[in-house]
Amino acid sequence: MADEVKLYGFDESPFACRIRIVLNLKGIKYDFVVEDLFNKSADLLKNNPVNKTVPVLLHKGNPISESLVIIEYLDDVWKEVPILPEDAYRKGQDRFWAKFIDDKCTPALLKTFSCRGEEQALSEAHEQLQFLENELEGKKFFGGDNINVVDIAATTIAFWLGAAEEALGIKVLTKDKFPKITEWSANYINCQVVKDNLPTKENLVAGFKKLFGVA
Repeated sequence: MADEVKLYGFDESPFACRIRIVLNLKGIKYDFVVEDLFNKSADLLKNNPVNKTVPVLLHKGNPISESLVIIEYLDDVWKEVPILPEDAYRKGQDRFWAKFIDDKCTPALLKTFSCRGEEQALSEAHEQLQFLENELEGKKFFGGDNINVVDIAATTIAFWLGAAEEALGIKVLTKDKFPKITEWSANYINCQVVKDNLPTKENLVAGFKKLFGVA
């Protein structure tokens, strides 16, 4: 039943976008509840009292928060179109790279933009991106021929990064320096199941300009 699954989020949230991609990959029917983070609903605060933010998945009344945790939960419950491999070692590797994106890449990229492309910050971001460039060697996606949890975790790099670059006029991801990531990004965001769940780039650009105080 459609009312068994609810997702609390908003269109421009990259973390909610991750969940929507997984839900659609697996063909799971769900209700999307749009949240205003400046006026959070009582439901959101009840279902995520610790972090008080999105995304939150509600399945049969049970709340799960944090996007990577939600992805693993969905993969455990709905076995169709697996997002993580069954092999324990490969699963551990995928978990590592997904967490690497959240813990290392994303903060380095945000620092680059907050520092307006300052050389040291940009160098640190490039250092993190190089690890992902190396990981893509010989592969179309991080999952090989198919999208997996690492690809989904990297949605921010595939789409949100370009919007931030446009908003601030700072180029971080260049084709000559990162040809594999550039090619992967194009392949990934042109997958129909991904494209169908992306917000408009114009809205993201406007959001980044507001976030970083760009006129």
